[in-house]
Amino acid sequence: MSLAPRAVLVHRTTEYEELLARHGTHGQAAFFLSSRGRSIDEVARRHERTRQALADVAAAVPLQWRRSRVERADLDRFLFAPEDVVVVVGQDGLVANAAKYLSGQPVVGIDTDPGRNPGVLVRHRPADAPALLRAAVAPGGRADELTMVEAVADDTQRLLALNEIYLGPPGHQTARYRLGPDAADSPAESQASSGVLVGTGTGATGWLRSLWQERRSTLALPGPTDPRLLWFVREAWPSPATGTSLVAGELGRGQGLRLTVESDRVVVFGDGVESDALELTWGQSVRLGISATSLRLTV
Repeated sequence: MSLAPRAVLVHRTTEYEELLARHGTHGQAAFFLSSRGRSIDEVARRHERTRQALADVAAAVPLQWRRSRVERADLDRFLFAPEDVVVVVGQDGLVANAAKYLSGQPVVGIDTDPGRNPGVLVRHRPADAPALLRAAVAPGGRADELTMVEAVADDTQRLLALNEIYLGPPGHQTARYRLGPDAADSPAESQASSGVLVGTGTGATGWLRSLWQERRSTLALPGPTDPRLLWFVREAWPSPATGTSLVAGELGRGQGLRLTVESDRVVVFGDGVESDALELTWGQSVRLGISATSLRLTV
């Protein structure tokens, strides 16, 4: 007997809740904000919109389904199951936060603050939830398969990201490494830089795009479902021992970029979540490429 689907509502602590946790009461939080020229009223209204959206989405879950909730800070400790339908209630970035812990489960993005969020990944309103939940489990249900990037280290550590993966020094220092295509007899170059960024078409609306614009790159930015990645080296430094000839490129399916560490420590993290990073040391290598896992965003 197969299990009924489980709706997992992913949300994050609101700014209002964070203020209460820090200051204790509504009045003290209001005084803190007013001393800095802000009003708590708008913060409280956004909190109420978020709470109402969560309540509306929870009420839309079919009675025969199981249900669960997970806060953003607990995602790395939450066990997602194959039969889950993941409902992200919040901002676009929350979808990216959840994506790295999934393995093909359908995702529904619910925008809690239309007009304030871009709505690239949270495309729907709470009132759409009943139809979206049915569509997520229906045979042949429509979904965008968004390309993801992965990093696989030589010690089998693996990291997934929806927008981009960054490799670099843990502080404002310089990372030293060898960089080149992950193919036999391909040239590699010793480099010193502030890091390497490998991004997807979804990430092309953020950090990747800013590097692309800064370089005036002639490479075409990928779309969210395109099986292509772009990569850029940040601030490569030329010296007698380090070069700057391999500073940008494109990766298709089956292609990889390999980085071998030549300094004490390099961190690898995805979608800006530094708290869940891989740490590599002297001599370790990591391969970057398109992941076999994609994000199934219900449309």
